[in-house]
Amino acid sequence: MSKNKVNANSLGHFLLLFVQPIFMTSNIAIARGAFGNVPPVSLAFSRWLLVFLIIFPFIYQSILKKKKYFKKESWRLIFLAATGYVGCGALPYISGLTSTVTNMSIIYALSPIFIVLLSAYIYKERLKTFQYGGVILSLFGVSFIIFKGNLSNFINLNFTTGDIWIFGAAISWSLFSIFLINWKSKFSIIERFTLMSLIGSIILIPFLIIEHLYFLPTAFNTTYIEFSLLAALFPGIIAFLMYTKLQQVVGASVAGLTVYLMPIYGSIYGFVLFSENLFNYHFYGAVLVLLGIFLAKKKYK
Repeated sequence: MSKNKVNANSLGHFLLLFVQPIFMTSNIAIARGAFGNVPPVSLAFSRWLLVFLIIFPFIYQSILKKKKYFKKESWRLIFLAATGYVGCGALPYISGLTSTVTNMSIIYALSPIFIVLLSAYIYKERLKTFQYGGVILSLFGVSFIIFKGNLSNFINLNFTTGDIWIFGAAISWSLFSIFLINWKSKFSIIERFTLMSLIGSIILIPFLIIEHLYFLPTAFNTTYIEFSLLAALFPGIIAFLMYTKLQQVVGASVAGLTVYLMPIYGSIYGFVLFSENLFNYHFYGAVLVLLGIFLAKKKYK
């Protein structure tokens, strides 16, 4: 391989680190844009069903060849679908009903902190003092944003419920990420992605019925189709394929750095698409969150 080709590949991989979060963060912008147009659970359901229908025809033969492993891995696939596709799929859309894109992107960026904490608890990993400091710093930063940098809001527990929903989504994604890595599978990454998309959409069906009958009925119109396609293609298929490629070429640790860019892109989406205002508490909170993530994920010998 020529030196120029190697340099071009390296540049492409570097650029991918900055391009992938654009598609990943678009899910939060879609969540906000869907407010008043498509109910959250309905959007999550149609997103994952479309992902399955789009990808399955291309890989169904390889999945069918491994169908004997499905029974053995079924409970793991169900758990991963519940956390990564139901919890982390529907909660951001529910959050979008009341929270802002800026708030959601900063709070969601907290997921690496939960990965560190939950990994330490589940796998009995011992954390360093500076890692605990990073956890506290990030949690303080998120609290600063949730309560808008106002002590009286904290004392009186005045906050936007959407911020709590996206907080839950970050925890759900963390659980999904931990077990996805540690549970070995006979299915490839793309095969698991496709199967979990189907399982996730099936799990969402009873919640979809409840939402439609008692809360927000779905209007199956052009707007519904447009938002469903956007959610399936951009933060679904494209973001996933890009992230998988990143893991292959730069490793999981470096690929995980894409989460650092979510608050930046989220702020841009919020400002450009929804005319959201940026306040001082957003800046200070984001700095504390990102600094905390850096400390919590850093390893010293």
